[in-house]
Amino acid sequence: MSNRGLEPERVSGPILQIEDLWVSYRSYGAAPRLALRGVDLAVERGEIVGLVGESGAGKTTLARSIMGVVPPPGALEGGRVCFDGRDLTKVPREDLRKLRGRELAMVVPNPRGELNPLTRVGHQVANIARVHLGLSKAQAKEAALEIFKAVSIPDPERRYRAYPHELSGGMAQRVVIAMALVCSPRFVISDDATSGLDVTVQAQVLELLRALVRDKGSAMLYITRDIGVAAHFCDRIAILYEGEVVEAADKSMLFTDPKHPYTNMLMAAFAQNPDLRRRWHLGRPTRFAEAGRPGQRCSYAGRCVKARPSCVEVRPELRALRPDHLVRCLYPVER
Repeated sequence: MSNRGLEPERVSGPILQIEDLWVSYRSYGAAPRLALRGVDLAVERGEIVGLVGESGAGKTTLARSIMGVVPPPGALEGGRVCFDGRDLTKVPREDLRKLRGRELAMVVPNPRGELNPLTRVGHQVANIARVHLGLSKAQAKEAALEIFKAVSIPDPERRYRAYPHELSGGMAQRVVIAMALVCSPRFVISDDATSGLDVTVQAQVLELLRALVRDKGSAMLYITRDIGVAAHFCDRIAILYEGEVVEAADKSMLFTDPKHPYTNMLMAAFAQNPDLRRRWHLGRPTRFAEAGRPGQRCSYAGRCVKARPSCVEVRPELRALRPDHLVRCLYPVER
């Protein structure tokens, strides 16, 4: 099967450009809940960008918005998701389905929900290669076995014939990663996909993902709650809070001079220094917790130790404090 005509013309600039993206979830009898609020994010070719935030920040919603699979009752309220210059929010559903898996791939942290329990795992991986790469049955099996070896699945021939229920959680996760990588996609989203692996295998898989980006000229959005892993693995890091990017910078700049109070709080939470942890109070509610109107105030004012009355009167813009360092804060941290 050929995808000729589906591939966009190669253009200069970021391989992924998200502009002013808004996503809401509606429920009967209640106001819509905004999961993403004006997200702006760019990923350059050959770059690994880490997206860090706590549970509920909107990380998975952003990943699914890029892939065009926001689950109901989620709805895109506005914005653009441009992949290689092509706005995916305007791509016909059938064309987008063909791009997923070949050009765009996503690895999720719940392998049991991704694998068909009635089909051998090797066949599931090989079928993806046959559909998207036009390989013969024998070639697809060879491609599946090769990617099984690459993600450190022992005894690939035997695992190829296994059913999902015969695999451990960690082994099933490696199969899901193999499914995402078998076609060497140009953009990969890892949604906390290595968190269930032991440290040694996690390091091997991360190195495999890095090699894909380096050797294939691909790019990656690496979603995680672990800012420490992002520090070692990513080139640039964006911090997400309450559906907003509050800071984005090169990792060395972010870790040596973080500007947003929330970024400082995250680092304090992972630090072993008790003085640093006490200084940032780990996000304790402040007197501004209930002040102001939602959407017209700083989303972090209710937990920020630097909050002032003006923080609940205006929603800060994401602005450049210096080249390649963006911050959404009226009173960034100064050292």
